Amino acid sequence: MSFRPILPRPIAVRDANLICLRCWRKLAQAPVRWRQPFSTQPSHRQDAVAADKSRATFSKDYFRANPVLKETFWTSRQELRSSIVSIRPGTEQQAAKDVTSTSDEVLPHRRRKKAKEQAAEDPEMAYPIPHDASSKLAHISSSLPQRSLKRMLTTYLSLSKPRLSFLVVLTATAAYSLYPVPGLLAPAATATPSLSTLTLLFLTSGTALCSASANAFNMLMEPQYDAQMSRTRNRPLVRKLISPRGAIAFAVACGVVGTGALYYGVNPTTAFLGAANIFLYAGVYTPMKRMSVLNTWFGAIVGGIPPLMGWTAAANQYAHDGTWEELLFGEGSAGGWLCAALLFAWQFPHFNSLSWSIREEYKSAGYRMLAWVNPAQNGRVALRYAVLMFPVCIGLSYCGVTDWSFVATSSAVNGWMALKAWHFWKADGHKGTARALFWASVWHLPIVMVLAMAQKKGLGERLYRSLFGYADIDEDDLYYEVDTSSTRI
Repeated sequence: MSFRPILPRPIAVRDANLICLRCWRKLAQAPVRWRQPFSTQPSHRQDAVAADKSRATFSKDYFRANPVLKETFWTSRQELRSSIVSIRPGTEQQAAKDVTSTSDEVLPHRRRKKAKEQAAEDPEMAYPIPHDASSKLAHISSSLPQRSLKRMLTTYLSLSKPRLSFLVVLTATAAYSLYPVPGLLAPAATATPSLSTLTLLFLTSGTALCSASANAFNMLMEPQYDAQMSRTRNRPLVRKLISPRGAIAFAVACGVVGTGALYYGVNPTTAFLGAANIFLYAGVYTPMKRMSVLNTWFGAIVGGIPPLMGWTAAANQYAHDGTWEELLFGEGSAGGWLCAALLFAWQFPHFNSLSWSIREEYKSAGYRMLAWVNPAQNGRVALRYAVLMFPVCIGLSYCGVTDWSFVATSSAVNGWMALKAWHFWKADGHKGTARALFWASVWHLPIVMVLAMAQKKGLGERLYRSLFGYADIDEDDLYYEVDTSSTRI
């Protein structure tokens, strides 16, 4: 009687008496070789497939040799598609595209490379700065049905330069919120006197309308020059999406309503500043662009007025008389002028880098900009005013508008801006320094504004005391003033 272990795997039938125990173990450990290692079909299905293959071979060799039978019954998929395309001529390009995409797939990295090459070849995609928002809205308006309400609203919105108007409103609102409200250190947040929400509503709406009026007048005065620049040639007046009479009516209506909202909802001083901004932008800055490089300085003054408008709107709520002398030159007015100085200085790194990127277009259109009149001075001016932001931010803390921690945080952001401006000046705008400074200026202003509002004077202490309350006061620390003059002996 011989003992053989049970094999864990199927092995071909052998005589057990002729195999030793060692060979038996080797056979048990050997891998099983299947006849068709990649087949998942049972044996009866495999026989059917083999029969089909033989039948297909026979039909291919015998029946398809006849050209009439082949044309009738064995038309290939590609030939059938081409015949359908010949019947429907409008689908030729789509069918060719489908055949190409199915037969030759492009790898992702090659597809991205091809997209970059096409973007470099397309002048619209390779434009060095963002396109004008008014041009984009005018393009959208031109695709809408004529005499539709949406087309009319989009066209009028493009006249207002919405991106620039939003920036103007943002700076006025930031200065309004930075005004040091009396009683800011009250123990409860709800007990603290705050600025009027209704006044803020009139301020934002009136400032936006005044900015829209100034921008519409600006477009009315130079459509023939806007048509010569890639950035502005799609504006509504250039494309004749609106008549000059309609644009004049829009500009006048926005100016009157905006100034009236500031006069009746805020105060006369703020309304005067809004009207003065319309006059400076449309009446001084716009014609001077073709006369002298000093237009940039007048444009910077226009950009510095909105923060001063926000400051006077807040100061009027706690002023004694509310006259323009008190609001503009009275006690505590230094903060408003510092906010205006910050916006004045910011204009130069921002605009000088922007104008350098499209200096040839400015030159061909006849606009006298430092970028092409004196490129070396263009870089020096950008660096000079980028450095000027350091003392302006320090002055905000010195005048009690922000905490002293704002000096450290703002210096970090101003240092980043000054470094980009130094690279811009050193390389004369080349090697990508102009684009780097432009985007640095785009991010610089909102960051500094948010930091100033977050580090407003006394705001941190107010939040701390509203959460944890006042510390206990000992009776020994209390002092009582006694009127000894009325005591009689």
